[in-house]
Amino acid sequence: MAKCDQCGNDYDKAFQVNLGNEIYTFDSFECAIQKLAPACPNCGVRIIGHGVEQGDIIYCCAHCAEQEGADALTDRAP
Repeated sequence: MAKCDQCGNDYDKAFQVNLGNEIYTFDSFECAIQKLAPACPNCGVRIIGHGVEQGDIIYCCAHCAEQEGADALTDRAP
């Protein structure tokens, strides 16, 4: 069995995620999101969609970006 890098659970259906030069092992998408997804700097929610960006900062939505004073947002969704 493989041990989850987030919660430490040994699970026979674990999976791996390659991110950059790192390989992570998880027992659930929930643990993968908690460990790898960025958090919105305004509300703290984990961003599992594309979000909106200004520079290197990713926000969960335009409302949170506006609350933080962002005024030059980029939305990479097609």
